[in-house]
Amino acid sequence: MATKKLKVLSVAEIRRRLPELHGWTLSRGALRCEFKFETFPKALQFVARVGAMAEEANHHPDIDIRYSVVKLALSTHDVGGISEKDFALAAAIDRKSVARKSV
Repeated sequence: MATKKLKVLSVAEIRRRLPELHGWTLSRGALRCEFKFETFPKALQFVARVGAMAEEANHHPDIDIRYSVVKLALSTHDVGGISEKDFALAAAIDRKSVARKSV
């Protein structure tokens, strides 16, 4: 079975689809979201969950941890921009997240 080739989504397509996601923005060529937690250990637990989802999807976000704040950035390096893979992983993270997001 042939796999579907990923393509870079246009800025117009990305902006049209952003409302499907909760708290994600388009910035500096990536989908970005900030998550705030009560404690550092809760932030680390979230990062571990995101890591497991990323491994399963074979798609890995850039992750920045600052005490109880986690910032994620998604882009598809193989195609040089944002692809369907980024929207799929962002939606999966949204479904599993219990964090308070900064919007």
